[in-house]
Amino acid sequence: MHIVMFADQHVETLGGAQVSTRLQRRYLERAGHTVSIVAPRRHGPRASVNAADPAYRDLPSIPVTLDLEYSFTWPGARSDAAVERVLASRPHADIVHVQADFWSAFLGYRYARRHGLPVVHTMHNRVDVGLRATTPCPGLLLRALNVWRRRAMPGSGPGSDGWDYLRGLARTAAAVTAPSHHFARRLERHGVAERVDAIWNGMDDELLERMRAEDAEARDGDVPHFVWIGRMSPEKRLLPFLRAVARAAVPMRVEVIGDGAQRRAARRLVRRYGLEETVRFLGGLPYEQTLARVRAADALVQTSLGFETQGMTPFEAAALGTPSVMSDPDIAAEVGSGVWHVGDPSRADPSVDALAEALRRAAADIRAGAAPVPDPAVGARFRQSASTAAMIEVYERVRSR
Repeated sequence: MHIVMFADQHVETLGGAQVSTRLQRRYLERAGHTVSIVAPRRHGPRASVNAADPAYRDLPSIPVTLDLEYSFTWPGARSDAAVERVLASRPHADIVHVQADFWSAFLGYRYARRHGLPVVHTMHNRVDVGLRATTPCPGLLLRALNVWRRRAMPGSGPGSDGWDYLRGLARTAAAVTAPSHHFARRLERHGVAERVDAIWNGMDDELLERMRAEDAEARDGDVPHFVWIGRMSPEKRLLPFLRAVARAAVPMRVEVIGDGAQRRAARRLVRRYGLEETVRFLGGLPYEQTLARVRAADALVQTSLGFETQGMTPFEAAALGTPSVMSDPDIAAEVGSGVWHVGDPSRADPSVDALAEALRRAAADIRAGAAPVPDPAVGARFRQSASTAAMIEVYERVRSR
């Protein structure tokens, strides 16, 4: 099969969806299939990375962040023509796999419609929660997004909220998948699709085996070592985490991995609370180095609430044998064991006090050698080979129709 994937961001940029798409491509090719990835062209000094890769079908784009990491392609007639040009030299497509939620989703559905191809749509985004966390007027923006969707995809249906938006996108999809069971069931409850296949974003099998076989860095049992990973933006809740570290008032060592718009605010907060000896900012690290830091830590800290459709890092931590302090009860329930819950396990608690208390409990358990142990089954299930096999079954199912 030739699978044409559409992504909102170039898959060599930072982000869980990008990491997942890169891995899916690699394992599909190992299984004998051809993959093309249509995405906005990168800008800046990293634009030349993997530029010659034949699978990357880059579209004209406009940078949308000051660091030039992310870019945007307007989904109009010119972009439709650009999609046709970049795919003209590739084999005949069999499946369109939309791994996007905005401009590239529109382009993917339009390409599939022009060529009479089935669409598999992997939903990566809780649009409503994300906009509430990152914009001052989310309701107005959601209405505008739905207007944009209706104009870009005529016949995709009415609507004004986040679920209307996702329902409109998936209206003509042959199959919808989600990277977790909790998000799949939520999509079904809101009528995005009657059936949503839950297929975890996996971890590279070989990398997982290699890291589990290597000796982990020696841990200092007297000073618990926590690691936080993510984009430094409001929905990830880094600033409440740093306040909770200060409020916990127990000895600990914290590594923060990632970058983003709240970098300066985070550093100011660390200085204000006198946490310079406690918190270390490592910036954006390569994927394997990030995983090495997770394996070396006593615990991962996951702080976003309701935003993540899977939350890759707690699954990666569990696969590597590292427990997690978890704010999101849905993610915690899916990971299973090896978890310190923030507040009541049955409902989300966004308070800094609840997070500080969870950090204190985790630190005490770590010092006592009583940290919870992740379920070994996560390491067996959280493999890209298993995820790719499940996705191929979906592809074959829609082709048979």
